[in-house]
Amino acid sequence: MELTRRDALAALAGGAVVGGGGAAAAGQNERETNGGRTGAENGSSSATDTAFAAVRDPLVAAAHVLYPSEVTGIETFVETYALGRIENREEYRQGVERAVADLNERAESWHDREYADLDADVQDSVLRGIGADTAEPDSEGSTAERVRYYVVNELLYALYTSPTGGELVGIENPQGHPGGHESYQRGPR
Repeated sequence: MELTRRDALAALAGGAVVGGGGAAAAGQNERETNGGRTGAENGSSSATDTAFAAVRDPLVAAAHVLYPSEVTGIETFVETYALGRIENREEYRQGVERAVADLNERAESWHDREYADLDADVQDSVLRGIGADTAEPDSEGSTAERVRYYVVNELLYALYTSPTGGELVGIENPQGHPGGHESYQRGPR
């Protein structure tokens, strides 16, 4: 199943967070291969650009670990969703930056490389080693709780509230997405 920018925007809309960055990212025909964007390209502030550059690769790497193997299009989906979430949300952006910095710090401490530069199995072990797999999500809590809140839960929320991700678990019409009367009259596909 391929995730698209449209799925990311649907997930953002479902969470009532559609900003200029997410919409601008969806409107781009091509993105730079390094994922970087300038404020002139998408209308976002330089603080958002800097934050996005710092969190992009670790979030994409975490999504590859967290998402089912049959899901494709992860990079574009996560880029669009993450940019839409941090755009014009200073406190949230700082929380994501802090959680990703903690994730990178642990990866470097344990494996001498940043999180995104590790193999998928090692990335998974870093998330588990931090305790993000069992921690209660808390934006102001411990490292495990912040990583769970800002990285794990956000990425899973994005996936399963998108139309494509919802189909993976039999939710063809996730809450907040129109489906009409017909979608309620038939069973799951």
